[in-house]
Amino acid sequence: MKTISAVVENYIKTKPFLLSALSQGIINLTSLSRNMLPDLQQELGKDVKQGAIVMALKRLSEDLDFRLNHKIVKVLKSLGEITVRSSLIDYTFAISETILDSQAQMIAEIGKYSDIFYTSSRGVSETNVIVSESVAHLVDKHFGNEKLIHKFENLASITIKLPKDNVSTPGVYYFLFQRLAWEGIIINEVVSTSYEFTILVSEDDVDVAFKVIKDMKSL
Repeated sequence: MKTISAVVENYIKTKPFLLSALSQGIINLTSLSRNMLPDLQQELGKDVKQGAIVMALKRLSEDLDFRLNHKIVKVLKSLGEITVRSSLIDYTFAISETILDSQAQMIAEIGKYSDIFYTSSRGVSETNVIVSESVAHLVDKHFGNEKLIHKFENLASITIKLPKDNVSTPGVYYFLFQRLAWEGIIINEVVSTSYEFTILVSEDDVDVAFKVIKDMKSL
């Protein structure tokens, strides 16, 4: 049997920005409950008192404040070094029988260059290559026979060192990406390891994105 509390929580969980606003106590519960009332009554198949929804929201917001904030804020306050690189190009190639050979040849040559950015990832049907603009000619040389799907230029990367607690704390990436989304930052690419992750954004957005991430350390 569905309860009002369970239905209210499921409703809130389907709306990420509302979930965060509720956890921060910056939303009017009475107004929210009024908007939710028709949907909840339809799901429960019976009349629901607005006061019962307000009480369920209040309990949920108190619980979310602990679950979303206390553990995550501890991790965010421990964010390490933040490194910014500019003048990057992001290539996406279709997977082929020769793409690994093309990549191996480029890696062998790119090792001769110092102070450049290079990373690559492979999906089911695509391979992604991100390099500094100064070595873009190597990608053109070694991937010339591969099928290019996308090429994005004028990008910048922001690399963040993460504390070890991040792998055992749910919601860290959600919180970071949510704040960036609030500022209208479009993330072109994400590259991560266990204790480090990098986002690629337009060079026009990098200053705002850097400030958003840096400010999280002082939450």
